[in-house]
Parts: sequence; C-alpha cells; structure tokens
Amino acid sequence: MLRDLKVVELATYIAAPGAAGIMADWGAEVIKVESPEGDPMRRFFETIGSDHAANPIFELDNRGKRGIVLDIRAPGGAEALKRLVATADIFLTNVRPAALRRAGLDHETLRTAFPRLIYCSLTGYGLTGPDADKPGMDVAAFWSRAGVGALTAPKGAEPFPIRTGMGDHVTSLATVSAILAAVHERHRTGVGRLVETSLLRTGAYAIGSDLAIQLHFGKLASTRPRREAVQPLANFFQTKDGRWICLLARQGATDWPRIAAAVGRPELVDDPRFSGARARRENTAALVDILDAAFGAMDYATAAAALDAGDITWAPWQTPRDLVEDPQAHAAGCFVETLDGRRSPAAPARFPGIEERPRAPAPSLGADTAAVLAELGYSPEEIEALRP
Repeated sequence: MLRDLKVVELATYIAAPGAAGIMADWGAEVIKVESPEGDPMRRFFETIGSDHAANPIFELDNRGKRGIVLDIRAPGGAEALKRLVATADIFLTNVRPAALRRAGLDHETLRTAFPRLIYCSLTGYGLTGPDADKPGMDVAAFWSRAGVGALTAPKGAEPFPIRTGMGDHVTSLATVSAILAAVHERHRTGVGRLVETSLLRTGAYAIGSDLAIQLHFGKLASTRPRREAVQPLANFFQTKDGRWICLLARQGATDWPRIAAAVGRPELVDDPRFSGARARRENTAALVDILDAAFGAMDYATAAAALDAGDITWAPWQTPRDLVEDPQAHAAGCFVETLDGRRSPAAPARFPGIEERPRAPAPSLGADTAAVLAELGYSPEEIEALRP
C-alpha cells in the first residue's frame, strides 16, 4: 500500500518506531537511524534483569526496516543524516526539540532545505508549553498525566501502571494517521508540513468520551466495582465452570428482555426494581447478585449459546495466552508470520487482495550503514571515517 514512500526514523523506544513499523508493514521503505549506543529497547530484557537472547518487543516495532548508525552529535553524522533526509518523504523523530536544534535537525532547518518533507515530531507533551522538552514515556504522559490510569482504576484503588507499550502503540496509530493525512495534502499542494503528535494528546483523545462529559458537565462518574456499576448490565459475570463473561447491553431498552431470557429469568423484566434504566441503576447490587446466581448456574458453553441466541453483545474474558489460541483472532489476522517461523502481532489493518508474506526481521545495530551511505554517494573511505 505504501510502496515508494520513504521514511527516515530517528527515534527510540516504542511509539515512534511503532508508527514507522506499521508503515514498513504496509510497504514503505523505512531506514532506522540509531546512535552508536543503539535504541535502548534493544536492551529491554537486560534492563529488567532477564537474559533472554530473543527480543520480540523490539522485533515487533522494527521488523522490515533497514538500520544504520550515525552519531548526530558529530558534524559528519548530522550532515550524513541531512543527506539521507533529502531523499525521504517523511522524517519521523521522537528526539526532544532542544537536541534536534543543536544538531541542526529541527523542523525549521529541514523544512527550509527540503520543502516537500513531511516532518513528524512525536513527543511526550507536544512542541509548545512549559513541558515541551520534558521526557515523557507512556506510563507518565499517556497513562498518568492524561488521566487514563485514574479513569481506569476502580474507585479507591491505588495507582497501577499500564502494560508495556500500550499507550505508545495507541500513539503509534495516531501518528500513522496524521502522517498519511499530510501525505494526502502533499499530493494536492506539493508541499510538506510539520506533523505533531504527543502521548499526552493521544491519551486525552483515548478517553475522549469521558473527557467530553467532564468538559460539559464539570464532573464524571468513577469506575466502580461490579456491584456498584452505573450500568449493571454492562458488567462481568462468572459461569459455574470458572469462566468470566463480559456482558454489554446496547443503548436503549432492547437488550434487557433478551438478557433476562438468556439467563432463564424472563420475569425480571416485570420486576419494578429493574423495569427501567433508572430503576436498575438504583438497584444495581440486587440485580448483579441475581445475575451472578443465574450465570453461576450455567456452564460457559450454555451461557455462550444462550447469549448468542439472543443476539446479545458479549465476549469471553481472555488472557493473552487465551488470545493466541483464539480461532477468531487468527481469522481476523491478529498475527503475522516472521521469516524465522514465529508469530508476531500484526499491524492493525488488513488489505484484502494483498498477499500476507512473512515479515523480515528487525535489523541488527548498524547492519545497513555502509550500504545506505554508499547509496548517498559516500566513498568507502568516507564511510569508514564516519564510523563511531
């Protein structure tokens, strides 16, 4: 889909490499530029005290890219990167603005030199404001500061961290969409632009429905335990064989009679405690207890069949271990094969009619440095001189 689009990535960790990784999966040529020390994510398992030789986290976000090493703190390295950017459609970076300015790789400098360039800056907190140069990871900027964590935690719970890269990958999606919007604009105008995404802004959008309520009414209901749920039918129930079911009633009154019938309690519809949404909300604990007993008398297969017969929205509560064995996840294309015969999470879209081929591995540190510099016209002697 993105054949002939060239991306130069000067980025570390997950969010920006993840965005470039999606574009690589979709056919773009992506050249990953690393410092002599390499992207810290290469050492993820070492950092957490593990000695795993494989690194599936790094592979996910960097598969299919070419990799070069340049020291942009040195004049020769910064100049080589500029020569590379001159051949690119997109420059994607999560390096903080002050460091980019010192190397002459800031937006103003590069866009002046290369007017067609789409320059994408992904930061923790944006390019303006008092915290523009503050470091930001997804647990800090997306989860904590944007309010995603506080909204997710049940009322009264202590703060807890987001799982690895979750906020980063949401921001990767936002970044890809923003870049491709700029690509479309350039088709019309012939001119590139600055594209700015941040973990903070993406986090705010991710909780946008609740944030819209906060902005309009000035207050917001907290996330509550099952027996205190604002909408008791949007809840979780356990079957007698220990499986949990996520039940989700759609808007309006359509689903309540179907749910009551599915659990073998059709008379509940006429119970004045549960006759309308307000009544059910006022009697949440009682209704949850009744549904707990009803689901607890059914095994998972029976409950699943009854809910499906009623065309009710529900899903099993699954772990990642369950997901990788879920036949629907395979049918939906949630996983791709890599050239070493393993499975990896797929990019979040499918293009029917395009053959799904095994993905090439992530490059080893500096694997393509000599080849890429030679393509830019550097002689063997000049390439050797640029080695850190």
